[in-house]
Amino acid sequence: MDGMQLSTEEWVAILLTLKVASVAALCSLPPGIAVAWLLARRRFPGHSLLNAVVHLPLILPPVVTGYLLLLSFGRRGPFGRFFEEAFGLVFSFRWTGAALAAAIMGFPLMVRAIRLSIEAVDRRLEAAASTLGASPARVFLTVTLPLALPGIAAGLILSFAKAIGEFGATITFVSNIPGETQTLSAAIYTYTQVPGGDAGALRLTLIAILVSFAALVASELVARRLAARVEFA
Repeated sequence: MDGMQLSTEEWVAILLTLKVASVAALCSLPPGIAVAWLLARRRFPGHSLLNAVVHLPLILPPVVTGYLLLLSFGRRGPFGRFFEEAFGLVFSFRWTGAALAAAIMGFPLMVRAIRLSIEAVDRRLEAAASTLGASPARVFLTVTLPLALPGIAAGLILSFAKAIGEFGATITFVSNIPGETQTLSAAIYTYTQVPGGDAGALRLTLIAILVSFAALVASELVARRLAARVEFA
């Protein structure tokens, strides 16, 4: 039993991971809905380019994504310097940077789930609301958004689950600092690099599997419940 007892450092890594994943998923949601709606309902010059850029983190090596974040959002990067001077917000080598990296890596999954849900909404319902005098914003808020809720919930939870397991981009961008940027995946990696760390790596691996599995099951259950509620509304 002692071998399965979590240390203080391990609890810190777990709680930090949950914090990073929650912030990443919630902050991604508004832009995720906006981008998904653009891709699903609008055709414009650059549509294919936007779609490619959104899905780029899925095919790029995570280390490349992390390095690009370091160049852009590091203290010497244009965005990093702007956010620090304007808002006092620092990303490099901070947990906020870990949340940013996790958000970017999970963004394609979120957008895809929401886009598919929006595309499944019957356009005739939106047209009927417009015919009755509703503005485009009102149509979106009262028709499209409620009917797309199952996909939005699924995208949010999938983004959260992806953030739980994010490693490559995070460790490249914010390093592996215990108590500040050492997430669950980074802590597992650290254990694999030290003699006698097998037990700790196994403990955290089991935790990561349980949390990720629970997130995926929750995604399915929430999506089904919301779909049933929308169907009978």
